[in-house]
Amino acid sequence: MSCLSVACLSLPAQAQDAADLVVRTSRMENQIRQLSGQIEQLQFENKRLSEQLRKFQEDVDFRLNERAGARPNGAAAPGNAAPPAGAAPRPQRRGDAFDPSVQQGAAGAPRPLNGGISGIIEDEFAEGGAAQGPLDLQGVGRNVPQGALPPSVPRGASVAAASGPASAKEAYDLAYASILRKEYEQAEMGFRQFLQSYPRDRLAVDATYWLGESYLQRKRYREAAEQFLKVSNDAPRSTKAPESLLRLGIALNGLGAKDQACATYAKVGIDYPSAPNSVRQGIERERRRSGCA
Repeated sequence: MSCLSVACLSLPAQAQDAADLVVRTSRMENQIRQLSGQIEQLQFENKRLSEQLRKFQEDVDFRLNERAGARPNGAAAPGNAAPPAGAAPRPQRRGDAFDPSVQQGAAGAPRPLNGGISGIIEDEFAEGGAAQGPLDLQGVGRNVPQGALPPSVPRGASVAAASGPASAKEAYDLAYASILRKEYEQAEMGFRQFLQSYPRDRLAVDATYWLGESYLQRKRYREAAEQFLKVSNDAPRSTKAPESLLRLGIALNGLGAKDQACATYAKVGIDYPSAPNSVRQGIERERRRSGCA
């Protein structure tokens, strides 16, 4: 009888120990998730900074090569000129240095945005038809150029993966919260990750629109125009389509393409006569600001 009493008294203590163990394990898992999320964010920032540095170096090399190519044929390049007598010889350019003017098409060489918004502007100005009528967006919503977005990395089951949003709606809400806080760089990162992870989700159109808005608010007009064009072409019947055309016009005007911007504003009234009042008021405001006829 006494043994049975001791066993009964030890059961609550064992249950308490088990509960404490579960609580501690849960806390450790939460801490690991938070640390993993911070690591992923730092890795993204490091990758973004490395990409910016690479583009800057390419731009400097490209400009230097342009200047070198602009010299008269009879003029010797400063790097090849013989040093004065008694002066130390100048270091020669490495033979394995990357030269975008020679290695055209190589990985890392500057490439034009074929089919992008720059092509639209150049074509319209060359033909002189921008002021003749509304901008024709049929077949114009091109895809983002290859390499414009960082490639998605397949992930297995890991703690780092568990630290991300549990669903598409949660990922979208997190990115949209950054828009509301006017943290546009953070919003760009969130919506880009959303579109990579959930490209066919019902919120993908809205995510593309807000990605364009995150660029537009930072005056990155070319990237913004690409996203708004994608919405107007891929989802012309969506609720975001009229507003996307309005924002596309603003981006074009920011790029200096006034005629195309005015034609885009006119297309909103033609394609979406029952657009919301906020969009129609925005069209009138931007037409006056752009000086449209």
